[in-house]
Amino acid sequence: MDSVTPRLGILASRVRYEEKSIMAALERRGAEFEYLDPRSLSVVGAAPREAPSFVFNREIGHFRAYYAASALESAGVTVLNTAAATRVTGDKWHTSAALLGAGLPTPATALAMTPDAALKALEEIGYPAVIKPLVGSWGRLVTRVTDRAMASAVLEYVAALPSPQSHVVYLQELVPKADRDIRVVVVGGTAIGAMHRRGAEWRTNVARGAVSEHCPLSRSHAELAVSAAAAVGADIAGVDLIEDEEGRVTVLEVNGQVEFRGFQEAEGSRVDVGDSIAALLIARAAA
Repeated sequence: MDSVTPRLGILASRVRYEEKSIMAALERRGAEFEYLDPRSLSVVGAAPREAPSFVFNREIGHFRAYYAASALESAGVTVLNTAAATRVTGDKWHTSAALLGAGLPTPATALAMTPDAALKALEEIGYPAVIKPLVGSWGRLVTRVTDRAMASAVLEYVAALPSPQSHVVYLQELVPKADRDIRVVVVGGTAIGAMHRRGAEWRTNVARGAVSEHCPLSRSHAELAVSAAAAVGADIAGVDLIEDEEGRVTVLEVNGQVEFRGFQEAEGSRVDVGDSIAALLIARAAA
């Protein structure tokens, strides 16, 4: 590594609120870092390159984030979250498989290799259920199906999609819940806070208009979120929990590229997410 190259790099094609918060916190702490744009990144084989030896991966696109992390790791760079964690958290099935493997509560889920097989699997899961793309965020293309006729129509469209991966169908039971879910942010194995996401729509994504509200972080929610992050191998994660009508809490998703603007607004001065992440990055980069 060049003697003037900072040990720490921030990899992101878009510098949003979250990246700005983290960079500002690094500057307040006196840490030098280099901004890296993955759109101009290339790694030749496994050759060492002149770059930071520790990279925080904030690339928003799943495939570019995963392959960038994998390529950098092959060149001897330490990446957080790791390529393995990015692969798991960026794919809903891999996430579900990791949660199930760790024995954590998560809604009934199936992976069908064809749309026809998905229709049969839905008979086992029961209606209403949810059909989700394997890769995606913000609730996009997530579809609730209430009966076989509706599911058949949706899967007919799925079968017409050109990508072979689109024909592998991820299915999940629709857990009856209140008009809210819980997002817990985990940094370095610690749950630093929680928020409710409340909305009129059944998908309580902030990107779909849900409102963020402070949620007192209970010990059980914190322990479940930390366990979920560990199950997928993520050092930094946003863990989505849902509580059914009987009060049972399950892990819905684990987001490795957590967005936290709404979370920070809900938490106010209770938590500084950017600073918590900056502290972890400085410690890991110095290790």
